[in-house]
Amino acid sequence: MERIKTGLKGIDKFTGGLPRGKTVLITGNAGSGKTILGLQFALSCCRQNIKTVYITTEEDSKDLYTQGSTFGWNIQSFTDSGLLRFIELAGVRAKVTEAEISIDAEAMKGNFSNFIKDLPENTEAVVIDNIGSYTAKLNPYEFRDRFDLLIYELKQRNITSLVILDSATSKEFNEIALFSVYGAIKLMKRENPYTGRRERVMDFVKMRSTKTPTQFLTYEINDNGIEIISSLESND
Repeated sequence: MERIKTGLKGIDKFTGGLPRGKTVLITGNAGSGKTILGLQFALSCCRQNIKTVYITTEEDSKDLYTQGSTFGWNIQSFTDSGLLRFIELAGVRAKVTEAEISIDAEAMKGNFSNFIKDLPENTEAVVIDNIGSYTAKLNPYEFRDRFDLLIYELKQRNITSLVILDSATSKEFNEIALFSVYGAIKLMKRENPYTGRRERVMDFVKMRSTKTPTQFLTYEINDNGIEIISSLESND
């Protein structure tokens, strides 16, 4: 199976990268590094000459450029070359909500397929950051149907995808989403039981056809982005 490097050396050396043409779910609370991971993956795709789109639902691209610059990432070079494109949905969502309020109508329930309707035909990889803000008015059955359709459409186009779903606003949907995706990684902050210190850990919840670590992986966010700092052991 062909794989795409994630940009995290500690992960890529062990797993070989993410399976091409598949969707991986990223979950985690605020401050766990979900957007950093998404950006890191997007730039890694660009370095592999993979046409990539980053869809942001909460921030604008200027914020992402600024965030990337703190890690020394030259995002502009990839957008200038055409390898990377940003699609900003935050402003669109705000306008839709304003219109709905003005006519006293029920807010539009999340149609996740709209995220990818404007993707260029040659898109090979996409990061959707994140779908949590579009789930508030969905019940579990509606979420499953819409999420399944999104994953199906991405698969039909053979697009390698990272879909970010924050735990804070959509915790009840995290488990439901696991059934639809090829792989899932959970980012967490916890207290180390041995040192008593707060730390960030990554859990490979599942990854089909891939050698994955059995234990939580400790990681840090440093000057280079996310870096794995613990040793790895595989699932049997």
